[in-house]
Amino acid sequence: MLRLLYNLVFPLVIVALLPGLVLRMWRRGKYRHKFGQRFGFYSPAVRKRLRSHPRLWIHAVSVGEVNIALKLIDCLRARNPRCAFVLSTTTSTGFHLADSKKSEWLEPIYNPLDFWPATLLAFDAIRPTGVVLVEAEVWPNLVGEAKSRGLPVVLVNARLSPRSEARFRRVRWLAAPLFNRLDALCLQEPADLVRWEGLGLARHKLHVTGSIKFDSQSARPVESLRPLLQDWGVPVGAPVLIGGSTFPGEEAALVRCFRKLQKHHPDLFLILVPRHAERADSVLAELTGFRVGRRSETPRGPVEILLVDTTGELPGWYAASTIAFVGKSLCAEGGQNPAEPLQAGIPVLFGPHMKNFDALASSLVSAGGALCVVDEHSLESTLNTLLGAPDRRRSMVEAGRVVLASHHDSTTRTAVILENLLSIRS
Repeated sequence: MLRLLYNLVFPLVIVALLPGLVLRMWRRGKYRHKFGQRFGFYSPAVRKRLRSHPRLWIHAVSVGEVNIALKLIDCLRARNPRCAFVLSTTTSTGFHLADSKKSEWLEPIYNPLDFWPATLLAFDAIRPTGVVLVEAEVWPNLVGEAKSRGLPVVLVNARLSPRSEARFRRVRWLAAPLFNRLDALCLQEPADLVRWEGLGLARHKLHVTGSIKFDSQSARPVESLRPLLQDWGVPVGAPVLIGGSTFPGEEAALVRCFRKLQKHHPDLFLILVPRHAERADSVLAELTGFRVGRRSETPRGPVEILLVDTTGELPGWYAASTIAFVGKSLCAEGGQNPAEPLQAGIPVLFGPHMKNFDALASSLVSAGGALCVVDEHSLESTLNTLLGAPDRRRSMVEAGRVVLASHHDSTTRTAVILENLLSIRS
């Protein structure tokens, strides 16, 4: 009954959101790429590849979730090389990353809209052996169609922010039946158990596995992109500040800090990696007065700032840097992954708005593995201190890695649960 109501309301919601979706497509352009797949239509070549092997369907919304999916896929393939997968994603940047790993046993697609006809077409084309959802992608038709076909559905690296928990509690009569259709949920933290049980989830379905995102044991090797900086005239050994996954307002704040820091650290270099690469032109407009290089262009002489307008390279740029500021935390809310810089061996700073990583951010700050800056002035003074204190930077990285150690082997623990449910043991 609830699913019928959802399918009656969903078209009305799409019509209401259509102007915003069209505007976004016009601005980003890449949304037109393989647009038919968003409605369950696939080319004959794609359909043929989808049918070439029995495939596990893994859905990951964007770049961060795709990286989680790829780590899990690597682990499952290492345990059973016969496994094959279809990896669906919602965003163009997520698809680009997934497509870069395309192979005979990994087929990337765009996830269909959660409208029953589109979902039905996708399941008919893929014929998956099971469905794995990453972090928070629990859609009624996707789950409902899988269960109607007798397929197991698992939510891995399950994320439930305080805001989402409060929202789901208000509609528990809707949320609990949907989540209880899942066969298992792999949780990031022990504290998550109480929160999920509070939403009406059956205890036997909840498994604390740790966060795949923070599991450095199963991480793909990251190659430092530091040698590339020489093409932009950065001397060997020069300190490098990076702003990773930044949002509007944060690039300007970092640039103002950078200008002041140059007085004390004249060889300092700045790397800016906006969360959405298509914002590069607007970010560039804020960099007047500086010599700026763009990653997508051929280097032309020494520059002071590198604007990374490509996707999928952030870990490599972290590994090339000295100190990292993690975005969506100073001028926006939610935060981005603070573990990536630590895994690359550099200390991390972030702003006060880290709701999406609240537990990890609090643990890192308490252990001395990260620093929280409350405003732009605090950011500038903290960076100035750390740039002159290499021992402090090393101790921060060591303390941060101790905190992350609790998540080691979370990818393997998740893979074992999937194997038990999906019968894909080697």
